[in-house]
Amino acid sequence: MSFAPTSITMADAADVLPKGMEAVVQGATTIDLSGLTHFDSSAVSTLLAWQRAAIEKGLSLEVVGLPDGLRSLAKLYGVDALL
Repeated sequence: MSFAPTSITMADAADVLPKGMEAVVQGATTIDLSGLTHFDSSAVSTLLAWQRAAIEKGLSLEVVGLPDGLRSLAKLYGVDALL
């Protein structure tokens, strides 16, 4: 089972975060970001929240299709290894 958001920005993170959390609760093990067209630094914290939720549920959450720009932001914040 996977979850595939297309936008994670400050403007929509409040809507996307709970959708991803629900997907994790339902057993999603993959976050597919290959269709992510809009993102900002809030995407990093959103991804980390989903990772924490998966860990709490005893799941391993794989992030695939991470855009280069988002990978750079995660590296800048020192959390790239967590994603």
